[in-house]
Amino acid sequence: MTNHCCETMNRQVNVACDQHADPFSCPDALVAFSAKFQEYGLIIHDGGTATSTIEFCPWCGRRLPESQRDRWFDELERRGIDPWEDEVPAEFEDARWLASTEPAQGA
Repeated sequence: MTNHCCETMNRQVNVACDQHADPFSCPDALVAFSAKFQEYGLIIHDGGTATSTIEFCPWCGRRLPESQRDRWFDELERRGIDPWEDEVPAEFEDARWLASTEPAQGA
């Protein structure tokens, strides 16, 4: 489980609704967190899964971690994997891939 910047963000990212299994369907869900990209976004409740990426916490004001979206695509490309055509390894569906691609110390 990811520790977010503040307790309010923890509650918002992990909102539990007894009427909606999908946070994108729940009007009470405001923030989505993508573990694989380490990215936060405000949910756009338009019937899809769109978000508007945010860089600062709306509640505590802290800067949120830098998105790893570009790095994710770069690492898949380095491995010869096209995410639109090929099967993406399971560790790339959450934050596990980050631990396996940490830059070497002093590099």
